Amino acid sequence: MTKHLLPFIAGCLCCAISPASAHAFLETADPAVGATVKAGPTAVTITFTEALEPHFSSISVQDGSGQRVDLGDAHAVAGDATRFAVGLKPLKPGSYKVLWRATSVDTHKTNGSYSFTVAP
Repeated sequence: MTKHLLPFIAGCLCCAISPASAHAFLETADPAVGATVKAGPTAVTITFTEALEPHFSSISVQDGSGQRVDLGDAHAVAGDATRFAVGLKPLKPGSYKVLWRATSVDTHKTNGSYSFTVAP
């Protein structure tokens, strides 16, 4: 009978000692990925799939010529460790690129970018 339990016990031990593989990925964004908005937003807010370590995470926003248009005040949104935001300077019509780096509370790092457009 013990012989039949060995594969089960070995499987349980492997699952119990395997490392966590969670990473913080972009879940939703405001303005949304690929969106065209009628008026320039005053901030970009990204919701991630995992809680973030705010001191090691960032968001920046660039205009079509690569100039930063964010206020440099990237921060965690109070009351929700999965949300991160940055304020924006007044935006003119055009395309903008959001660049983000996220470090989840379990120290896994991810990064990415997306674009949105402010309509004329």
